Amino acid sequence: MDSSGYRHDRHNRTGRVEVVRAGSEGGPTGQTEGIVRHAGVDRDATSASRVWMGRVTAAPGSSSGPHHHGEAETAAYVLAGRMRIYWGEGFTEHVDLEAGDFVFVPPHVAHVEANEGDEPAELLACRSPDNIVVNLGP
Repeated sequence: MDSSGYRHDRHNRTGRVEVVRAGSEGGPTGQTEGIVRHAGVDRDATSASRVWMGRVTAAPGSSSGPHHHGEAETAAYVLAGRMRIYWGEGFTEHVDLEAGDFVFVPPHVAHVEANEGDEPAELLACRSPDNIVVNLGP
């Protein structure tokens, strides 16, 4: 039971709206070196069964290793800073993102996320059906 007296129902059969309050987000989730993902809405914090939503942070000069998100579709919104996403053969294609931009990464697309700027970057990311992270190695 939480502080409001609500007993968490794993399948939300009550139809009740669930809130994850600021500061109570889950710890780091499936990770790729250099990028930190904190769950907000996931199977652990709510009765969500087909969506993951969280805050993604990247320190200046950091980058992830090559990875993909399996069957998951990924959408993100850049809250602050700048990011670059590399993909394609040899990771030679890229797109630059800045605060206010939305981005979509299709399932199974190998990519590298990089903060090549001198300010921290923060994104709000959403995946369906879950936060799948498949690291591809060095």
